Amino acid sequence: NIIDTPGHVDFTAEVERSMRVLDGAVAVFCGVAGVQPQSETVWRQATKYKVPRIAFVNKMDNPGANYERVAEMLREKLGHHPVQIQVPMGAEDRFAGIIDAITQRAYFFDGDDGEQIREEDVPAEYAAKTKAAHDKIIEDVAEVDDELADKYLGGEEVTVDDIRAAIRRATLALKMTPVMCGSAFRNKGVQ
Repeated sequence: NIIDTPGHVDFTAEVERSMRVLDGAVAVFCGVAGVQPQSETVWRQATKYKVPRIAFVNKMDNPGANYERVAEMLREKLGHHPVQIQVPMGAEDRFAGIIDAITQRAYFFDGDDGEQIREEDVPAEYAAKTKAAHDKIIEDVAEVDDELADKYLGGEEVTVDDIRAAIRRATLALKMTPVMCGSAFRNKGVQ
């Protein structure tokens, strides 16, 4: 079951009641405004009830959208360990799609409603940024997951499955928050 809770302050009590029964949550943050006061309230409620969560930075196609800044706000304002698992291809009116930094594959969302998903190699201009993001994911997750840390520090090859399993373990243990991005209005990165 999916529960869509309102973000308005008038519904704080209803959100709290919802938190008691959730197995997990997707916290949606504005790509422009970032972490707002009501976001902090809902985050505290999720922490109180030990609800694992992922963060979705929405409105990447709006003027002033900044994925990195919003992820940093998760650390500063919410005191959590954000791990950006995607790389946006552009921002604002040039937001073209997302790159999965774990698998190092690019995704484009074509059609009026983003219903046609194209998976391609990472465009050349994003290759270095994607590689750096991939390496940072491994380092950031290894900070909070001993199993991945042992492999990484032992010089063993870290596979996509290793990274995904470690992210899952650390997220469920409330040690980190995977951060993704997209545009719900344009259906880019939502699927």
